[in-house]
Amino acid sequence: MKTSSLVSTANFLHRLQLDNGITLIVRENPTADLVSGRFFWKQTGTLWENPEKAGIFHLLASVITKGTQTMSSLDIAEAIESMGASLGGDTASDYFMMSLKTVSADFESILNLLAEILRSPTFPEEQIALEKQLICQSIRSQQEQPFNIAFNQLRETMYGEHPYGRSILGTEETVCQVSREDLQRCHYEHFRPDNLIISLSGNITRQQGVELIEKTLGTWQNPSSPLTLSSLPILRVSPREIITDQSSQQSIIMLGYLGVGVDHIDYPVLKLLSTYLGNGLSSRLFVELREKQGLAYDVSAFFPTRLQPSYFVTYIGTAPHNTNIAMEGLKKETERLCEIELTSEELQTAKNKLLGQYALSKQTNAEVAHLYGWYETLGLGIEFDQKFPDLINNISSEMVQKVAKDYLLSPYVSMVSPEIITN
Repeated sequence: MKTSSLVSTANFLHRLQLDNGITLIVRENPTADLVSGRFFWKQTGTLWENPEKAGIFHLLASVITKGTQTMSSLDIAEAIESMGASLGGDTASDYFMMSLKTVSADFESILNLLAEILRSPTFPEEQIALEKQLICQSIRSQQEQPFNIAFNQLRETMYGEHPYGRSILGTEETVCQVSREDLQRCHYEHFRPDNLIISLSGNITRQQGVELIEKTLGTWQNPSSPLTLSSLPILRVSPREIITDQSSQQSIIMLGYLGVGVDHIDYPVLKLLSTYLGNGLSSRLFVELREKQGLAYDVSAFFPTRLQPSYFVTYIGTAPHNTNIAMEGLKKETERLCEIELTSEELQTAKNKLLGQYALSKQTNAEVAHLYGWYETLGLGIEFDQKFPDLINNISSEMVQKVAKDYLLSPYVSMVSPEIITN
């Protein structure tokens, strides 16, 4: 074992690197007799998918727990249930993740089970067929939901051939093309120790964490060839308007702006702007468009954290006869940020809200394990947890207005309405 770096808060937080490349984070928290773990793979997720096999990581997350060389799907389910534990897989745009939660006495047992799942999954054909069916049902269901239609067409228009333009689920066509051999190849290439970050939080010490991970995964060897990412298309802002006619009780309007990745200097400012505009009942969009003007069934804004340039989105659900005025109101509130500086009170309120919610998102072992593992996966390091509040507190009204002018003046427009509305 070697230590690549160590961050310690009262000696309770540790980061190390094992000899086979696994990054291990242990946060000691003996206040409850539980341990939560997050196992992140960095070079995975939508960003690393072949377009013809889009959705392969989501499918893999669904079937990786369905069988090993010594256990059936039922055996695995019964083992987890007998411990009262939880274990599952998930995927996102920038990573693949396995999660577990158990009482500390059963942590070694659930870790042994997870190690077997990770190192020798069999991907049974009947389970693959079943999960494909379920995924295709989800894809068809999304195609009937106005919000998802509006969002999917916005994302596809903004990103084009870039992987962020594709759904994590893939399409029915691409999911059906994924074979058992594709899953085995994907697992062999990407599920390797030097691509793995393990984040543990709970009633476990640094020494216990190291010993157990070494015991279960320390002999796992890396493939000889490194992972390489295909060149990604250059993203350029080219605003367009997409309108879909669908029978529904409301119009969904989305304005999308191409933002930045998490390592960009403007990231914290855009995060604050999304909080100011669309986070909660006191947000600018909610107060102005719903409370004062009565235009919105639902209104908000979001700016997800991504490795590559993320999307900044404002949206509103409104009565069809209010479509035009609601769209203008949505545009006006964003443009206002470019023309008028936030008052010191508005700015501080937004900061307090964002940092308050950030603090509340770290209350459980599972949340803490996820946060530290996620930051390490994004290349920020667990130190980012301490840096983030300072980045937010140092934002000025001048910075907000400049960033708004740089990113929020030329929106892509996506609309789903029961009838085509024209100005």
